[in-house]
This record gives sequence, C-alpha cells and structure tokens, in this order.
Amino acid sequence: MSDELAVINKVIEEHRAIKRHVKLAGDSVSDIEALFDLRKAHAAWSQSSLETLSEKLRQLQQAISFLDEGLRNHFSFEEKALPPLLGELLTRALVLQHREIRAEMDKAKKMVTDSKLEGLSQEELLSQRSQMQQRISHICQVVEEHAASEETILKMMREALQD
Repeated sequence: MSDELAVINKVIEEHRAIKRHVKLAGDSVSDIEALFDLRKAHAAWSQSSLETLSEKLRQLQQAISFLDEGLRNHFSFEEKALPPLLGELLTRALVLQHREIRAEMDKAKKMVTDSKLEGLSQEELLSQRSQMQQRISHICQVVEEHAASEETILKMMREALQD
C-alpha cells in the first residue's frame, strides 16, 4: 500500500512540474504575440526588432521542447507504474490521451521549427502568430484537462488507500 501511495504522490507532483512547463510555453506565446503586435504597429520595423522576434521564437521552441521532454518522461513513468492501480480500461484511456498529446506536441514542434520570419509580409506574420497561438493554446488546454482528470482519479485512489 505504501508503494502505491508513493506512485500516486509522485504522479501528482509531476503534474505540478508539467503545469509549470505549460505556463512557460503559454508565456512564450504571449511574448511572441506582443512582438507581432509591435510589428503591426510599426510599419518600419527595424532589423533589431526582427532579431528580437526571432529570439522569442527560439525561446518558444525551447519551451515547447522542455514541455515535450517532460511530458514524454512523465507519460513513460505513468504507463509503467499506474496500470496495476488503474486496471485495463483506465490504462487504455490514459495511453490514448497520452498519444493524442504527443501528436499535438509533435505538430507544435514542427510548426515552430519550420517558422521563418524574414521576408514575410504583414499578413503572413499575423497568420503565423494566429496559428502559433491556436496550437499552443490547444496544447495547454488538452494537457491541463488531462492532468485534472488524472489527478481526480489519483486523489480518489489515494483517499481509498489511506482509509
């Protein structure tokens, strides 16, 4: 029973760390949005502003990579440690959600990696901004919803084990 509690507590603690990475990725999108808005407001945007925007894009790429790595490690742990606690159906549901999140992360990484800012028109920059915002917002929402549902189940299990 103490091993089961340790697994549950570890997963819950990892969720907190993942939420910090989700926030970091979301904050990076906000920084990019602010810079895109700067581009929109200043038609004669300087080269240094483009360099700043490129740096923010690199930071977003790094935040997504950190989140992706953290999620993959966390999912791997869960998929090994939780099946005896969850049973077959809940484990299958968990793995399906993990696959969906991994696929979304792969799309986000590709989108950011493939983004090239130099030479883009105002409309193209705005379109990229919108696509990035939508993708990252969707990932944040999916990860947070997944973690919340998982935590509800784990907290219920923890209560039962402690009773």
